[in-house]
Amino acid sequence: MLGKGVVPLPISDDLAKLALQEQALVLPHFDCDVAWRIGTTLRDLALQRKLGVAIDVRRFGQPLFYCALEGSTPNNPEWVRRKSNVVAHFFRSSYAVGLELRQRKTDLLEKHGLPFSEFAAHGGSFPIRVEHAGVIGSVTVSGLPQRDDHELVVEALCLETRQDYATLRLPAQDW
Repeated sequence: MLGKGVVPLPISDDLAKLALQEQALVLPHFDCDVAWRIGTTLRDLALQRKLGVAIDVRRFGQPLFYCALEGSTPNNPEWVRRKSNVVAHFFRSSYAVGLELRQRKTDLLEKHGLPFSEFAAHGGSFPIRVEHAGVIGSVTVSGLPQRDDHELVVEALCLETRQDYATLRLPAQDW
């Protein structure tokens, strides 16, 4: 909930920051070791903060890291799959796709014919973009409010790419 006197930023401000995140968080290479490192970084962050989440790092069609922490639910793997499908389809973060749809007052089914049973335009899945290769997979977190799922992934990718998270993070707010 927004604090007294706090005015929510327009969705367009978040979309601009999300585009910056997607442009900046590019890996020089990606392999099983990098996937494991990103996954364990996410796990460590979640354990330190006592977050009940599921974590998935994958090349499209190939899971490379999966972890469900205490407090996650049987629904989280399904949310991971559906969010990751959005990244695979659009090569954008699931949060950016969801905000763009919200801004246009539409949804995945109406705009793109994509069924909700297979796709979830909710925050938490971020494209794995590799220099000179493009988007080859996704990093996904499920179990928190969607903005927090998204930001946890961005924080871990900032650590992996040695980017300053303070400059790339979304401003704190509650939609």
